[in-house]
Amino acid sequence: MALDDIVFEAEEEMEKAVEFLKQELRTVRTGRATIGLVDSLKVDVESYGTTMSLRELANLAVAEGNVVVIKPFDPGTLKDIQRALEKSELGINPQNDGKMIRLPVPPLSTERRKQLVGRVKELAEQQRVTVRNVRRDANKTMEAEKKAKTLTEDDVESGQEQIQKLTDDCCKKVDTLVEEKSKEIMAV
Repeated sequence: MALDDIVFEAEEEMEKAVEFLKQELRTVRTGRATIGLVDSLKVDVESYGTTMSLRELANLAVAEGNVVVIKPFDPGTLKDIQRALEKSELGINPQNDGKMIRLPVPPLSTERRKQLVGRVKELAEQQRVTVRNVRRDANKTMEAEKKAKTLTEDDVESGQEQIQKLTDDCCKKVDTLVEEKSKEIMAV
């Protein structure tokens, strides 16, 4: 495998980890109602015999500033959606009126805010580990290519420097995301 291919593959995998973190952070409550809290929630739909994301099953909107309104396309899925919301880690009780579900987002206590910041840090650390694993795998691949005599020692050294720079950049992106989300959560 060529050096450029190894570096490009590592960069792609590291960027995927950062994107995954961005998606995960969208689901963390901040005390404000946003569609991002629930849009990727997975719902087991018994009548369809499958699992779907909430955005595939319903219109989502924010009403009155602190209420997420969920209006299913098929009224038969209302109970499934409610069940999924109750099982989720949101900590919000859904209010079902028979046609739609309302999720009133209460203000967060200081203690709960600190717990959420801790959760954000856990998510970030998982992605940092993923980035470091990608670095390790790329370095192993380069060493294997060096043993197979397809890469020179200088190529491997250059590649390892490139991979380390990518790792540092991705870790900085993760740190920035965590810092922004933590500020958002702690803002009253």
